[in-house]
Amino acid sequence: MDVGLTSIEMKSLQIVVSNAPRALMECLYLAPDKQDLQECYELMEGLNGLVPKQVQLLLEVCNSVKVKRLFVYMAEKAGHQWFKYLNIERVNFGIGVRSIVKNGIYVDKYKITVPKEFEQNASKL
Repeated sequence: MDVGLTSIEMKSLQIVVSNAPRALMECLYLAPDKQDLQECYELMEGLNGLVPKQVQLLLEVCNSVKVKRLFVYMAEKAGHQWFKYLNIERVNFGIGVRSIVKNGIYVDKYKITVPKEFEQNASKL
């Protein structure tokens, strides 16, 4: 699917790359096995200027329940202004619980288990 992709021209080359929210979703897809969750959160912190309509569309077409839950959890944690413009009711978060990490802390709102540091240091995250 082409949602969240953009073309960049470099000399005679045209490269298709992911935009910022899609790139973070791709990182979250690899987490925690191949991508560090703390690093993903730090990337999320820098995404201050996202366009809510783009994020909304990406969340609606994304097939990974884990990715959608982590993305929204981290966006809310980061306190981004664009977050309040999302219509979370239109996003299919699936059913059941997702354990992202072992021995983590369960976040009932998103039905995910995240690293203890995320919730214990919530004011620092």
